[in-house]
Amino acid sequence: MNTTTGERGPTADRILHAASRLFYEHGIRATGVNAVAKQAGVTKVTLYAHFGSKDGLVTEHLRARDRAWRATLARYLVHRTTPEQRLSGMFEAYEQWTVVDRFRGCGFVNAAVELTEPLHPGREIIEEHKEGIRTELREIAEAAGCANADEVTEEWFLLLEGAVVRCTLRHDVLPLRQAHEAARRLLPTGETG
Repeated sequence: MNTTTGERGPTADRILHAASRLFYEHGIRATGVNAVAKQAGVTKVTLYAHFGSKDGLVTEHLRARDRAWRATLARYLVHRTTPEQRLSGMFEAYEQWTVVDRFRGCGFVNAAVELTEPLHPGREIIEEHKEGIRTELREIAEAAGCANADEVTEEWFLLLEGAVVRCTLRHDVLPLRQAHEAARRLLPTGETG
């Protein structure tokens, strides 16, 4: 599972790790606190003492997943300096997550589908996560000198998100690779090659 532990201590980390795996593999609604407690080897009382509620646990799961994504993306972008290299790094990071997550789809999109209450604290984390991706893409588009950077940003974002859905359905990374090629064509002439 692509989550990193927080600064809570070993028991809370164990609970969070168990919850993250179960939420991602089986869904948030389908996973009860009894299953999480059992998987983590703790009581429900201990789980509630650390996270307050299932919603609190879901929120921490999403925060941990976002931290892990940001760390993964940073590794893929660290030595890439040109806009084309950074764009490639985005697609490669998405591909790595898609494969490691065994084609279960985007954990944030999956959670958004289940967290239908508009004021659920997890929804804010989902929005921040997706906006962080858009911000990174916008920076790439601006650095590349795209005249319509906002439009290119949204097209790249849609290519990434749509390709992940298609990869999930096919259990194959080819859609992400095809989307990457399409994204490269949106770079100004001279940026690709």
